[in-house]
Amino acid sequence: MNSTSTPQYSRIAIALHWILAIALIALFAVGLYMADLPFSPQRLKLYNWHKWAGVCILILSVLRLLWRLTHTPPALPGKVVSAMPGWQTAAYHATHGLLYALFFIVPLVGWAYSSAAGFPIVLFGVLPLPDFVPADKVLAELIKPWHEITAFAMAGLAAMHVAAALKHHFVDRDGLMQRMLPAANGQ
Repeated sequence: MNSTSTPQYSRIAIALHWILAIALIALFAVGLYMADLPFSPQRLKLYNWHKWAGVCILILSVLRLLWRLTHTPPALPGKVVSAMPGWQTAAYHATHGLLYALFFIVPLVGWAYSSAAGFPIVLFGVLPLPDFVPADKVLAELIKPWHEITAFAMAGLAAMHVAAALKHHFVDRDGLMQRMLPAANGQ
């Protein structure tokens, strides 16, 4: 534990959190950039990279969920719970639950869109993945906006998560953010 006696997440939980966070930020940025590129070899390369990264994020999300289900996270410290209004506690739980759901929904919708559009995913250019749905241009057009909508929803929730963490760190100064910082974890 750190000097404030706030229970820490395990090193593995911290590593999974930060690897997923960095990967999601990078993938979101590449997605924004590539969406407006004209058709070119660079655009095709970025789309393939985006799909590979999406599959890797899906795998990482499975690992993170399995870890979370088999390793109880530390409870919110009593002083934090008692200081938070009920709506903040509800927002905390809802945000985490929705983020976990979107860790799966966003890449699966992207995979479905790619499959429906007739562009299979060949992971790292060597491992063909099965189509998630059959090729169907009409279905592809129905699915396409949902990948963007869910990606922006995840980005918005992640921004709320970061804002709340920064509030706890800089305004409340309650040590809550230290639970997920690698340097603070003494395990």
